Amino acid sequence: MKLMSWVAATGAAMVLGAIASPASAKSACEDLTGLKLPHVTITDAKEVAAVLMAAPLSPAHPAYCKVLGTSKPTADSDIRFAVLLPEGDAWNGRYLQVGNGGFAGAIPTVLMVPAVAQGYAVAGTDDGHQSTIGTDASWALNHPEKQIDFGYRALKETTDAAKAILAAYEGKKPRYSYFQGCSDGGREALMEAQRYPDDFNGIIAGDPANHWTHLLTMAAWSVQALSATPDSFVPPATLKAVEAEAVRQCGDETGVIEDPLACHFDPAAIRCKGAAAMDCLTDAQVMAMSRIYGGARNPRTHALIMSGYSPGGEGEGGGWAAWITGPNQQSNAALSKGFGSNFFRYIVFSDPNYDMLRLNFDGDVAMTDAKFGRIFNSDDTDLAAFRRHGGKLIQYHGWADPAIPPLDSVAYYTAVQHRMGPTPGFYRLFMVPGMLHCGGGPGPNVITALPALTDWVEQDKAPAMLVATKYEGNNPAKPVERQRPLCAFPATAKWDGKGDKAKLESFRCVKG
Repeated sequence: MKLMSWVAATGAAMVLGAIASPASAKSACEDLTGLKLPHVTITDAKEVAAVLMAAPLSPAHPAYCKVLGTSKPTADSDIRFAVLLPEGDAWNGRYLQVGNGGFAGAIPTVLMVPAVAQGYAVAGTDDGHQSTIGTDASWALNHPEKQIDFGYRALKETTDAAKAILAAYEGKKPRYSYFQGCSDGGREALMEAQRYPDDFNGIIAGDPANHWTHLLTMAAWSVQALSATPDSFVPPATLKAVEAEAVRQCGDETGVIEDPLACHFDPAAIRCKGAAAMDCLTDAQVMAMSRIYGGARNPRTHALIMSGYSPGGEGEGGGWAAWITGPNQQSNAALSKGFGSNFFRYIVFSDPNYDMLRLNFDGDVAMTDAKFGRIFNSDDTDLAAFRRHGGKLIQYHGWADPAIPPLDSVAYYTAVQHRMGPTPGFYRLFMVPGMLHCGGGPGPNVITALPALTDWVEQDKAPAMLVATKYEGNNPAKPVERQRPLCAFPATAKWDGKGDKAKLESFRCVKG
């Protein structure tokens, strides 16, 4: 699962003022290699010069101290992390930890450097293993401790080490601590709120893969649906026709379906009336699409295992062809297929030759949940400890996400309300019309969440809206195409009929 760019996670860069706190003696960057921490080795600490002129994928930033370390809480652990510390007076007094994506395997430095440019001390980890392929889980075969490291332990090891390093370097602790991630990073974000509720003041969970075992079961469900018959596969050209019909029924002039919950799209609407063609669906394709939209279910009890995907975005670049179907029936390029097959081969069944076509959606799923749910899933609906700590949680999800069903975020948020009662004082969900996985699509591609979170945590200004921005070509380096408000779920943004529809002040939030 791909991570969004830093810009897509935070919105436009803004330098935040430093927050004073009592100080003690500071350490020089290179002296941090001598810092002694439990089962942690500081492998390097060096100064990185300031960059004054930004370049593509290389933001301007102040000088900073880059610290690399390795934590080995077990004999089979190898958790690598990095901490970037702004030099001089550039630190804003805040600590930020960023999440990873997919099965991780690399420190997400590309997300960390822009945070330094905003004044944050920032840390990230490879989640306890090294791989250059995000779908790869071969590292987990017969390595239960590495599985735990990936599931949650690497997060805690990184947090504790990074905060100790920061305190040694600055001579004081951060006044506020934040965590931000999308995709697997969103799963990690909710894991932090549930398992380590006292570690962060504010958390952003984007498109979270928090029902990990069920999400990858959904991957197997989709593979089986598209392989049910030789005619079940849906090619990319036909996905464009499906999206066009969904938008015709439920969308607006920009190609966005504003409220998929109110859209009762039936793929049979474009059933072929004669011979098979690229602009219509055969009976077998209608059945496959209906199963994917409908979600994975237990064949014996008919209980929902994982919500299906919402209409919209099927034919987009980075849409269903990238994540669900692949470019052709013979290809193994679909990302969800790669994630699912790696999970069941190397973790669940410990069989590198396991075929997801064999997965049973009754007993196999129950076994998977029983053995691995507590390690990988962050689906606990009890956030009372996080609320008592004073924590604030913003969750968002693209309504057109082809990687993680957006309805699963709705289901989790609703389940938390059922358990805890209304949560607007500490936890709010924002659904993003027309956004794919962590960005892209016909809708917005930049969500301004971190400034809203800091305002909520530090000034008690709860966000009724977030600002979402659409850049030309989904490229934040290009001009703004349009902006819109995102209303806290279950409200939606409605134009009030006055003023310029392109202006944020012309919208208001209306309960759905």
